Parts: sequence; structure tokens; C-alpha cells
Amino acid sequence: MPRYEGRLELTWTNKHERLLAHDDGSYEWLPASDYRVAEVRLLRNIGDVGGVRKRRAEDNLLIRGDALSALTSLTKLPEFRREYVGKVKVAYLDPPFNTGQAFSHYDDALEHSVWLTMMRDRLLQIWELLREDGSVWVHLDDSEASYCRVLLDELFGRENFVTSVVWEKDQGRRNDTDISTVHDYILVFAKNRQAWKKTRNLLPRLEDQIKRYRNPDNDPRGPWLQGADSTAKSGTEKNRFEVLLPSGRQVRPPKGVYWRFSPDTFDQALFEGRVYFGADGNGMPIIKRYLTDVQQGVVPRTWWPASEVGSNMSAKRDHLRKLLPDVEPFATPKPEPLLHRILHIASNPGDIVLDCFAGSGTTAAVAQKMGRRWVAIERVPDTVETYTLPRLTKVLKGEDPGGITSLVGWTGGGVGFRVLDVAPSMFESENGLVYLHDAMSNGDLAEATAAQLGYEYKPEPPFAGLKGRTRLAVVDGVVNEDVVRLLVSALADSERVVICGTGLDSEARAVLRELRPGSSLRKIPAALLERYRAPHRRVRREAPESTAEPVLTGTDA
Repeated sequence: MPRYEGRLELTWTNKHERLLAHDDGSYEWLPASDYRVAEVRLLRNIGDVGGVRKRRAEDNLLIRGDALSALTSLTKLPEFRREYVGKVKVAYLDPPFNTGQAFSHYDDALEHSVWLTMMRDRLLQIWELLREDGSVWVHLDDSEASYCRVLLDELFGRENFVTSVVWEKDQGRRNDTDISTVHDYILVFAKNRQAWKKTRNLLPRLEDQIKRYRNPDNDPRGPWLQGADSTAKSGTEKNRFEVLLPSGRQVRPPKGVYWRFSPDTFDQALFEGRVYFGADGNGMPIIKRYLTDVQQGVVPRTWWPASEVGSNMSAKRDHLRKLLPDVEPFATPKPEPLLHRILHIASNPGDIVLDCFAGSGTTAAVAQKMGRRWVAIERVPDTVETYTLPRLTKVLKGEDPGGITSLVGWTGGGVGFRVLDVAPSMFESENGLVYLHDAMSNGDLAEATAAQLGYEYKPEPPFAGLKGRTRLAVVDGVVNEDVVRLLVSALADSERVVICGTGLDSEARAVLRELRPGSSLRKIPAALLERYRAPHRRVRREAPESTAEPVLTGTDA
């Protein structure tokens, strides 16, 4: 009996490590347990545009900050986790292509291993956010498309690969190269291919496709498909029977050719008056396919020409230059019709759309116009201020006449959006030692601690958070016996407490164990840093992390 070990996978330098993104666009390799990549960052309110809801997690969100930190916040902060984990219908990613060229708005010259790690870490978070029938569309060119396909096979499962769309991004021709590249790829993976297949939408029939259905014989059942061939090059001798035409002529397919229908199918269609023999009754028989009988849409194809979904040039020249005339558009903006097709196939009104490389905001703009909810994440603050925010504000106000506006009848309005910032780290380091950041005091410390430990932040003095029947208390100071007694006295009979303090009295832990067994006392920041060093878990095809209340011990973490 043969033994098999290992599996097909893509390997690269430092694959086991994570990447810390710096403000200048550079990255630093770190262990997965390092607090700088494991920390759950808070999301801070900056402002809002249009009408927003009472609960910010239910709004459209424009998040400023590194995509990995923002995605981690969406998956880990209880406020957002409830709203997004397992609920995103479609994610569109237009990451840096890693072409080795430097564009004016971002540095695209990442080394292959850095690029693959950067994509791996974000795709893992996206997998957790997707619905069971959700999908991810990754937009790339030849530089990394093949490698990313293998990476996605590993993360999502090869059985969940849907297709590779080829988009004609440029209708022109470059003469300063050996071969002029005019297309990009969009890799499409489903979280569960079978579930996605049941909910994906067909494309509407184009006008030239509808024109193929005519009614030359005034059939009361309406237009039927013209130009259909009644014969095929494969079949059996059973499908080479003679047919008597109304003209009296008998016909049979020539040798090696067969009718596309069986004798029973032909007889049934003849009985129902669905066979056409030409205007003079002497033509080869055609079984009619009525427009009313075919499915209302058409199955999407993998070739998307610019004539149908636009090009980089059409997005730049015909839309963005007019929408934002005072700024130079991105070098390769994506046209709204392209995103319209993706969102039409992969989502429905009210579904959640995610773009973690938002750029100028095309995905969010199209989602807004199509009645989808959206989350857009952009790392570069200048990009948000110059492109994304002004564009989405104009869309909401109905001041964007271009793109898909006329196609969908957009006049503005809809749910507004909030602008959030990924908060800075709650830690700082000096000479290898990690401290709490100076800004971490009082409410800020409590909220940040709740985020790291997965508690719902609920400031109900003297407590700061809640998870099941366990309260969280955060003390910016020394936790002594008196503090413990005060906190325990505020608990309900069935509740326990986790007390986190920046200082601990040696006698406090024994008092807590005696007064409320199952509760625990932890020192900040040591307890939080230790939490990150727990075994790192992958999320590929695992159920979302349980939100059940953990069993707490009386030992310090």
C-alpha cells in the first residue's frame, strides 16, 4: 500500500512569518506572535457623509489604514465581527501588481516573497469574512497572476476555483515593446463553489443577442431563434432518419452529419407546430426555440472586451478627469462598467461588498449606485483625501454623471458612509522592552484592552467590557485587595470578572480567588503580549472562531 505525504503548495522565503506595513509603504518581517502584527487595532471615528445609522458597524465604511490591520479589526472587534464575519458577499481586490515599476500613487516594486505574504495574510482574513456563497475576485496582470492562482488554491481549495476572467484593459497598441499587452486577469474563487453557483446571477441579454430572435412566420408564441442549424457533426445513425417536407421533398442529413434532434423529439415538435421549414416549406427543418422559453439572462463568459465593460483609458478620459478635474487621475483606473458586471454577477442589492485596496474608490462608488453595502479600505491618507473621499461624496450627492450612473438610473442618496481611522498601536518599545503607549489611559486603555481580549466594549462603571457572563475591569494603576473587593461587590451572583491592571499587588490574586472562583487577574501589557504568543492558527476552511465564553482560570496570563 503506497504512502503519501505532503501536499501541493507554493513556497517562498519567510512564508512562516508575517509582515508589518510601515507608513512609507515598506514592510518588515516579524513572527506571527509579535504584538505589532497580532494586535487588534481600534477603529476611530473621523467623520460621516450623508445619513448614517445609530450603529456604525451597519453603515458603509471608508477605512483609512493598512488593509491587514483594518481586516483584523473587522474580524476581531465584537462590534464589527457580528456584522461582517461570514456576511460579506463579494470581495474585489485590485492590489499592487508587483510589476517592478514605480507609479505616481504607490510603490509597486515589492519583492515576490513580500508580495505573496502580503496577499496571503489579507486573503486569509477575507476568507473568514466571506459568506458561504461569497466570492473573491483578484485583479492582476502577468507579473503575479500565476503565483496568486496557486496561493488561492492553497487557501480556498482548488475545488473552489471558478474561473480566470480576461479583461481587455487597452484597445490600443504599444509599439515600444516586443509584444503589446492589452489584458489583465481577474481570478475568481468562491468560498464554497457549489453554494456560490446556486446564487450567482446571469448577465442580461445584449441587444444584438435579442435581435437574433425574430418571428418571420407570425407564430403566436412570439419571436424564436434565427440562424439555428438543424444538423450536427456527431450523433448516431438513429439521428439520420428521413424527414418529409411540406413541399413533398424528403431530406436526410448527408453522410457523417446527423439531425440535432431524435425522431421522438421531432414528432413532438411537429405535433405542437414548432418546426419551421422555410418560407416556401422546402427548407431544412428547424425546431423553434422561443425567446419566452429561454432563461432570462445569459451565462457570463471569461472574455470581457472593453467595448462591453470599458478600459483604463475610458475610465480616465471619459469619467475621472471630468469628475475630479483638479487632480491627475490614477494611471490605470478601473472603469465602473467593469465593477458593475462583477457586482451584478456576484451580489444582489443589500449585500456587503468589500475592497481592501480601494484606491480612487471605484468599487465603493459602483456598490453605492447599485444599492449594495460596502467597506472600502485604503492605506495612503493622501489617496483618501484627494480621490476616494471627494469621489464618494459626489456619488452620494448625485453629482457624478459618469460611469454607470445613467445605466442604473442613479440620482444620488442612499445610506451614507462613515470615515474611520485604524488607531495607532497601544504599545511602544524601547531597547527591546514593550510598554503601554503614553496615549493609553483611562477610557482609551479600557477600550484597547477589551479589543485585544475579544470583549464587547461596554463602559458600565466599574466595568469596561462583557463577554457572556464575564465582566472585564481595566485599571490604569495598581490592583490591590480593596480594588478587588470593590469590583466583586459590583458583580451579579452568576458573573465572573477578569481584572487587568498596569500594576498588581501581591495579595490581590488570592483575595480574588477566594471571593469569586473562576475569575482572573492580569497585568498590562504582559498579559496581552502573552496572548499573542499563543499558537498561531490558520483559518483556511475552518469554522469562524467561536464566540462562546472561555473558561477562565485564576492564574496570571
